[in-house]
Amino acid sequence: MSAPTIDRTAALEERLDALGSDVAYIAAELREQANRRRVWDELRADLAPIATDAMSLASRELEDMDDMPPAEDITALAKRLVRNTRNIEATLQRFESTLELLDDLTPITSEAFMKATTTLEDFESRGYFGFARSSLGVVDRVVTSFSEDDVDQLGDNIVLILQTVKEMTQPEVMELLQRTAAVLEDEVESPSTLALLRQMRDPEVKRGLARMLQVLRSFSDTNPQQPISSKQSEEKTQWP
Repeated sequence: MSAPTIDRTAALEERLDALGSDVAYIAAELREQANRRRVWDELRADLAPIATDAMSLASRELEDMDDMPPAEDITALAKRLVRNTRNIEATLQRFESTLELLDDLTPITSEAFMKATTTLEDFESRGYFGFARSSLGVVDRVVTSFSEDDVDQLGDNIVLILQTVKEMTQPEVMELLQRTAAVLEDEVESPSTLALLRQMRDPEVKRGLARMLQVLRSFSDTNPQQPISSKQSEEKTQWP
């Protein structure tokens, strides 16, 4: 074959290859369009029931809008909101201030709560709560042991009781009780009659006996008067 024939054959083959590529491209595009059309058809089929339900729901909602307030009421409400814009703004500012205050107080309240918890744990370890529970038991026994009449009588005599407690807690009375307790604790030998007679001449012994007689007299007195003093008791009591 001659050179020109070979060149024409090669050119024809190139054209055929290019034409085959174009045909393959066109076929691929057709297949892509067919796939897209199939996807849209499937999507349309899937959305058709949803669209039908949406239209039905919209129709029902539109029917319910018949009960909506008239436009005049909505307009009046809008005007009222516009007139109270400053009040709404002030309310929102107060609300924001409250939120900021709560944010600021959160660490303080947390610290106070932790401190209160620590204090309560300390009280528990020291036995305060146990003492309180025991005290409640004592109060319960007192309440169940006394009637209302007893409480009324206690109220009538509370002043006398407090005065008696006040007198009993005077320093001289407490010292006397302390000395008496100390004497009772000491061991004393049995003295002779002569020794007792000599002790009767002691002024301190005389004053003590006078006080004892005064106490005994107060036990037998059904109409107690103002208690006499120690000096008056000594004057009324004759000692050898």
